[in-house]
Amino acid sequence: MEAVGERGNLAGVGHILLVLSGKGGVGKSTISTELALALRHVGKKVGILDVDLCGPSIPQMLKVQGKGVHQCDSGWVPVFVDQDKSISLMSIGFLLEKPDDAVVWRGPKKNALIKQFISDVTWGDLDFLIVDTPPGTSDEHISTVESLHPYKPLGAVLVTTPQAVSVGDVRRELTFCKKTGLQVIGIVENMSGFVCPHCLECTNLFSKGGGEELARHAGVPFLGCVPLDPQLTQSLEEGRDFIQEFPKSSAFPALAHIAQQILDRTSPQGS
Repeated sequence: MEAVGERGNLAGVGHILLVLSGKGGVGKSTISTELALALRHVGKKVGILDVDLCGPSIPQMLKVQGKGVHQCDSGWVPVFVDQDKSISLMSIGFLLEKPDDAVVWRGPKKNALIKQFISDVTWGDLDFLIVDTPPGTSDEHISTVESLHPYKPLGAVLVTTPQAVSVGDVRRELTFCKKTGLQVIGIVENMSGFVCPHCLECTNLFSKGGGEELARHAGVPFLGCVPLDPQLTQSLEEGRDFIQEFPKSSAFPALAHIAQQILDRTSPQGS
């Protein structure tokens, strides 16, 4: 067994979960945020580590942009999203002087910050730490996975949209996970249909089933489809808690089901 002291600031973290996508624009940060909210909804304490250095969108989603990160003897203190401190967040968005500042850094500087995020953020006791990564399989991903490897991550959730181009990119992400020894928890097909806000009928704007078919061919679990929902989009843009405000939305059971499958994997029976 690994000594608790060797885990440093991650000593109190129960499970580490990475969210990956083969390309940008598939809603990876949305899935990361909503997964954190779904886990909180069932009483879990969750941290979100946003290592998407060039596109840190989660602070705006959770309505904490402009908050400051403080330092203590052990490192950086993450920003708490709610009053009961059940969700904490660390993002480069908190370190920029202006929210519109671009991060124009070469690889080594990005990698150094990622390693610092992993080692120097004082998370305290968490049931889950969700790591929202940039799109693709770049040097930043290698640094993230290598830095987290000693802490034995639970695995990765891969996010795709139904289109063939996105599904093809996720195939490369599967190869990345295999080469780096990162277990794949499953695939999520995001933007799978559009839910009309008036009649609640779901229409497949793009296509459907690509993520599930890929999971079947790759031999990894398919966690579910999450439809496009205008209520979900509005709540995220305004920083409201979709899980609490829209429990009747068609996206809610999908997100809750995905969270439950992850919880099942962490239970003694699922281990």
